[in-house]
Amino acid sequence: MTRPLLTYRGAVYPWHCDHMGHMNVMWYVGKFDEATWQFFFRLGLTPSFLRENGRGMAAVEQTIQYKRELVAGDLVTIHSNVVELKEKSIRFLHEMREDDSGEVAATTTLVAVHLDTSARRACALPALVAAHVKELAA
Repeated sequence: MTRPLLTYRGAVYPWHCDHMGHMNVMWYVGKFDEATWQFFFRLGLTPSFLRENGRGMAAVEQTIQYKRELVAGDLVTIHSNVVELKEKSIRFLHEMREDDSGEVAATTTLVAVHLDTSARRACALPALVAAHVKELAA
C-alpha cells in the first residue's frame, strides 16, 4: 500500500442533503469520483495523456462503507492510496474525513481498468504509473 495523497477538499452544501438532513449517497460517490481523477493525475494518468494516447479508465468494482453522517456545513477531505497494482488494473482506497472532528465519514475501495478506447478492451497500464506507485510506497 502507498502513502495517502490528498485528492479532494470541499464542503457539504444544503443541496447535498436529503430529507433525513444528511449528505445523500449520490454526493459521497460524486466527491469520491472527483478524488479519483485527482488521484489518477498524481499517478501520471492525466487527461492529456489519456486523450493523446486513446486511453481511458473504467471502474469495474466499488465498495463503499458509510461510517458517519455528514451534514450541511461540514468540511471534508479525501485521502487516497494504492492497494494493489496489476498489469491492466489498479485497486485503490479513498478515505473521506470530516475535518472538524477528524472522524472517518466514509471509505470506498475501487478497481479501475486501463482501456484502449478504440479497441474497447483492457490494456497494460503505462510504466510511469508503476514508477509513481513505487515512489509513493517508499
